[in-house]
Amino acid sequence: MGAACEKGMLDYLSANCGNFDVIVVSDYLKGVLTGPVLSAVCQAGRDLGIPVVVDPKGSDYTKYRGATLLTPNRKEAEIASGMAITDLDSLESAAATLLGNLGLDALLITRSEAGMSLFPAQGGAVHIPTVAREVFDVTGAGDTVISVLSLGLACGLTLAEAAWVANVAAGIAVGKLGTSTVSPEEIVAEVGHGMKDSDSKIKNLDVLAHVIEKEHARGKKVVFTNGCFDLLHVGHVKYLQKARQLGDLLVVGLNTDASVKRLKGETRPLIEESERAHILAALDCIDYVVLFDEDTPLTLIRALTPDILVKGGDYSVDEVVGREVVEAAGGRVELIQFVDGRSTSRIIEKILASY
Repeated sequence: MGAACEKGMLDYLSANCGNFDVIVVSDYLKGVLTGPVLSAVCQAGRDLGIPVVVDPKGSDYTKYRGATLLTPNRKEAEIASGMAITDLDSLESAAATLLGNLGLDALLITRSEAGMSLFPAQGGAVHIPTVAREVFDVTGAGDTVISVLSLGLACGLTLAEAAWVANVAAGIAVGKLGTSTVSPEEIVAEVGHGMKDSDSKIKNLDVLAHVIEKEHARGKKVVFTNGCFDLLHVGHVKYLQKARQLGDLLVVGLNTDASVKRLKGETRPLIEESERAHILAALDCIDYVVLFDEDTPLTLIRALTPDILVKGGDYSVDEVVGREVVEAAGGRVELIQFVDGRSTSRIIEKILASY
C-alpha cells in the first residue's frame, strides 16, 4: 500500500475512532494492514477503551501486539506459537505463549468441529463445544465468528458471553454448504432449541414486534389474548388451548404486578410477574409471553396487530379492547367461554376457608 493511502487510513482512524463501539480487523495479508496501521488501530483501542478484535494471518503475530482479542484457528495458532497442538494441554500452552508475547486481553482459538476455546489473560480457559451438524462446511466460519463476537462486545456482552453467541452462529454457518450468512432469527431459534426452561418464549415488546412481523410475512396467523393469570388453573389452561387452536401461534399479554394491583386490589397478585410469565411460557399451547404495565393491552395490540383477538365469553365483542385495531387490519375478535366454576377468586376463598 502506498504512503498516501496509508496516511489516509491513519487520518480517518484518528478522526473517527472515537465514534466506534468496537474495531474489527480482518487481515488477509493483501498489504492494506501495514505495521503502522495495525499499531495505530491497537493503540487507539487502548487509549479509548474500544475493543480491537483481530482475525490474524501469517506467522508473525507481533504486528497485532496490544490488540484486545485475536481469533486464530488451531492451525494458525500452531504456526504463530511454534507449538504443535494435539490436546488440551498443548492448546493451553500455545495460548499462554501468544497471550504473554502479544499483551492481549484474551485469545479465542477456533477448533472446527471441536468448538472453540477462550483464553482470557486473567482467569481460566473457557472451552465451548460445537453442536453436531449433518453438513459440516467451514467456509466462512471464521468471518461469522469474528463478526458475531464483535457485535456481542459492542452490545456490552462479556468476552465469554460474546464467544458463546459466536459459537452458536458458527454452528449454524457450518451447517450450510458454501459461504453463507446467519440471520438473527436463526441464532434466536437455535438458542431457543437448546433452552431447557421457558426463557426463550418471554420477550419484550420491541423484540416480539419484530418476531411477529416476520411471522406475518411468512403467512402465519397470529392469535393474541391477555390477562393476569394469577394462580393458573385448569380454566385458564383450557381457555388458552382453545385460543391456540384458532391460529398458527399464540401470544399472551401478561399484566405486570403493578397493573394487577390496580385492577384487582392491594392484595394481588399472589404470584409475582416473573413467575407468572414462566408458568405461562411452560405451556405448549403458548408461543410467546409479553408483559405490559398499562391497565389494558391496547399498546401491545397496536404493535403486534394480531389476526385474531381472543377474550373470555363474559365479554361482548364491542367491549373488547383493541377490537377496532384488529378489525381495521382485517382481523377478527373471538370469544371463548371459560370452564364453569373455575376461577382464581374461588381458589382463594377455598384456601381461606380451609386454613
